[in-house]
Amino acid sequence: MMGTPSLQQNPDRTPGDRSASSGLDRTRGTLLPRVMRSTRPWAMMSLLVLSDLCSVGLAWGIGMALRFTMLGKFDYPQYLRLWPALFLWVLAFGIEGLYRGAGLNARIFLTPVEELRRTTVGTTWAFMTAVAGMYIMLGFLFISRLVIGVAWIIALILVPCGRALLRNICARRSWWGSSVAIFGSGKTARRVVDILLHQPELGLKPVGILTDTPCGETQIEGVPILGGLERAWQFGRTRGIPYCIVALDEGSNKRMFDIHQEYGDCFPHMMVIPDLAGLASLWIVARDVGGILGLEIRHNLLIASNRWVKRSLDLVVAIPLIILLSPLLLALMVWIRLVSPGNPVYGQEREGLEGRRIRIWKLRTMYIDADKRLEKLLERDPEARNEWQRYFKLKNDPRILPFLGTLLRKFSLDELPQLWNVIAGEMSLVGPRPFPDYHLQAFDEKFRTLRHRVLPGVTGLWQVSARSEGDIEVQQRLDTYYIRNWSMWLDLYLMARTFSVVVRGRGAY
Repeated sequence: MMGTPSLQQNPDRTPGDRSASSGLDRTRGTLLPRVMRSTRPWAMMSLLVLSDLCSVGLAWGIGMALRFTMLGKFDYPQYLRLWPALFLWVLAFGIEGLYRGAGLNARIFLTPVEELRRTTVGTTWAFMTAVAGMYIMLGFLFISRLVIGVAWIIALILVPCGRALLRNICARRSWWGSSVAIFGSGKTARRVVDILLHQPELGLKPVGILTDTPCGETQIEGVPILGGLERAWQFGRTRGIPYCIVALDEGSNKRMFDIHQEYGDCFPHMMVIPDLAGLASLWIVARDVGGILGLEIRHNLLIASNRWVKRSLDLVVAIPLIILLSPLLLALMVWIRLVSPGNPVYGQEREGLEGRRIRIWKLRTMYIDADKRLEKLLERDPEARNEWQRYFKLKNDPRILPFLGTLLRKFSLDELPQLWNVIAGEMSLVGPRPFPDYHLQAFDEKFRTLRHRVLPGVTGLWQVSARSEGDIEVQQRLDTYYIRNWSMWLDLYLMARTFSVVVRGRGAY
C-alpha cells in the first residue's frame, strides 16, 4: 500500500520512481537503500485548486439556475463576466492554509474536521469580499440575494465534498502526499505506521524506519527498517525526505531533546508523537510556560457556551428533519404493523446524561418474542454466542423481521424516532450511542463515567467509522476520542459522514 510493496520486493527502488534502478548507495561509508521522495507537490496543489474552482463555480451556477427557475430572466451575463473573481476563493483558501502540504515544502496535512472548519471560514470570507466588491463596482440593484445565498450554501457543501472525492481517488497514488521517515520500532511507532498505511488520505507515506534500539525485524507492515538513528542524516538530507515522525515509547534509550539536538536538522519537518494515549488530539494549543513547552487541553463539552452551541445545532437540524420525514415515518409504521402484529414503535430505557434513565424510541425491527428467539440461538450455537459476546450483534439474527427489519437497519431508518428524543433534550444528534444495560456492563467503570458527561447521540464516530463491525474495544476507543475532542466542526463532519454511510448502507446489520 502506498508504495511499500515495491520497497518490500526491491529495497533499491523507490515507489513511483522509475529512474531509481541502481543498487545500494554509499554515503559516509555506509550502505543505505535508495529511497527517494516520489511525490509531486505541484500536481497535488493544482488538483486541489482545480477542485475548489469547480466547486465554487458550480455553486454559483446552481444559484443562477435557481434564480432563473423561480423568478425568470435576469442579467446573468454580468455574473459570467466576473469569472476571474473565482480566484478570490483560491486566495482565501491559501490564506487559510488549505494548500499546505501541496507546496515544495511539505507541511502537516489537515484532518478532515480541521479542513471542514477552514473551508467554511475561507468560503464565507471570499463570498463576503466578493459581495462587497460587486456592490462597490456595480451597485446594489445588480446583486441578487437569492443567487448569493444559494451559491454560498452550496459552496459550503461542494468544496469539502470535492476535496474528499479528490483524496479518495488520488490518496493511494504514489505521487500523492509526502514521504515520511519513522523514528522508533515500539508500540507507538507501529501504531503510527498502521494509521498512515490504512488512512492514505492523511497524505503521509512511510518509506523507512530508523530505530533507537536493536530490532530483529527487517520491516513493519511492509515498511523497511533501515538501521539505527545514526542514519538519519543519510536518509533525510541525502535522500530529500521532507518529514520525520518521532514515535518512541516511554522506555526508549533516547530523550526527545537529544533526538532533536542530534537529528533535528536532517529533516525540514519533525513531528513528535508523545506517548499520551487517551488524551485529546484536536484543538490542542502549544504554550510557552517560561521556556517550558506546555500543551493546553480544553474539555470543550464542559464549557457552558459550547453546550448551548451543540443544543442549538441539534434543534436547527432535528426540527426541520422530523417535519420532512414525518410522511416516511408514518408509512414505515403502517408497513411494520402489516408485517408483524404489535406496536410499530417501541421504547427502551437507556443511560443518558449524568447516568439518568431515559426512554429512547425506535421503529420495531424485531419479532415480539425477540428475546426468546435470541436465548434459544445462543444456547445451541457456540459461534453465535461468541459473536454476541464480542459485538452484542449478530450478522444472522433470528430476531429480525425478514426483509423489512433488515432494510430498516441497513439504512438506519429504525433510528428516526429518536429525533423526538433530540428535540426533548434527552439526546443529541451526535454523541456516544445509548447502549442497553447488558452492553454497558461490558465496559469498565471509568469509561461509563466518561460517557455520563455528554448526551447520548443518534449517530456518532463509532457508527460512521466501524458501524456494526466494531467490537467493544473499538467502540470504547472511538467514543472516548469523540468526547475528548468535541467541537461543532466535529459534529458537522460526523453528520455529513452519517449521510454518506447511511445512503450506502455500509456495515450495518
